[in-house]
Amino acid sequence: MSLHTQYLESFLRSQFYMLRMDGPLPLPYRHYIAIMKLVKTGENNWSLPELVHAVVLLAHYHALASFVFGSGINPERDPEISNGFRLISVNNFCVCDLANDNNIENASLTGNNFGIVDSLSELEALMERMKRLQEEREDEEASQEEMTTRFEKEKKESLFVVSGDTFHSFPHSDFEDDMIVTSDVSRYIEDPGFGYEDFARRGEEHLPTFRAQDYTWENHGFSLVNRLYSDIGHLLDEKFRMVYNLTYNTMATHEDVDTTTLRRALFNYVHCMFGIRYDDYDYGEVNQLLERSLKVYIKTVTCYPERTTKRMYDSYWRQFKHSEKVHVNLLLMEARMQAELLYALRAITRHLT
Repeated sequence: MSLHTQYLESFLRSQFYMLRMDGPLPLPYRHYIAIMKLVKTGENNWSLPELVHAVVLLAHYHALASFVFGSGINPERDPEISNGFRLISVNNFCVCDLANDNNIENASLTGNNFGIVDSLSELEALMERMKRLQEEREDEEASQEEMTTRFEKEKKESLFVVSGDTFHSFPHSDFEDDMIVTSDVSRYIEDPGFGYEDFARRGEEHLPTFRAQDYTWENHGFSLVNRLYSDIGHLLDEKFRMVYNLTYNTMATHEDVDTTTLRRALFNYVHCMFGIRYDDYDYGEVNQLLERSLKVYIKTVTCYPERTTKRMYDSYWRQFKHSEKVHVNLLLMEARMQAELLYALRAITRHLT
């Protein structure tokens, strides 16, 4: 995160407030929830402020797990090493270099994993699609009916991006050597099988949709969380806005690039996977800007972070700097957290009314 200092400051402020400052939950409870990242059982007499505090902590650490695994901080198993683990390298650089961005600005140019010509043309094609979308938006806007159809299509397709331990979106040879090993945490939990489930079953004709306009963070979630857990709403809102608007106007070696369209597509695709729809957004942009390998990466990092592999990280946007991919992970993390908060806070609001 130190690659993006403005965001890091905002992140640390909110995390410190959740764990250390005055709040409804006692300090030991906060750290226990942070370690466990789940509260399936507990006392039945929790107050609403305590519940909101717990929900914020859960959402925070669920999302943080996505960032940790997605950024290559978690060690992968290596049978050739005595302790069974090795530090993950990206394009032949150690994570210690990645954490400090040491000499990796052109890492993808020096790596031997991919053809330079192919990845350069991939970058140019992406920038051309961004330019074309901007021009089309200025010329003619899609109708509401068409935008609804595009959202439903993207929502249904997101259910098939990842299935269990198998990555159907790639040819078998692409990931057949990736051994996915999850940590044994069964001793700490009552239900080891408890985890992410798609918001709808595959094959359903009418998938549930959370219309963001009916319950937004800005108009509903922010005021509720701030009322029951004072000041955290301001800190979370600052963090959401910071990551959504963060830009250096660069893409790999290109400068003075407006990346708004791309950042919005990343953020909204995560929400789309959770069934959240923005009526004023054209989801056709997601399909044009996010290639299949990136969608698999996003779904895995967001929903099954422990299954993320170096191969997935390397497979998308091969000309981008590591700091730019960290930026992607920050967007995914905050979009994931906001989606979880929207569902939880909406349920609390309904309980209150």
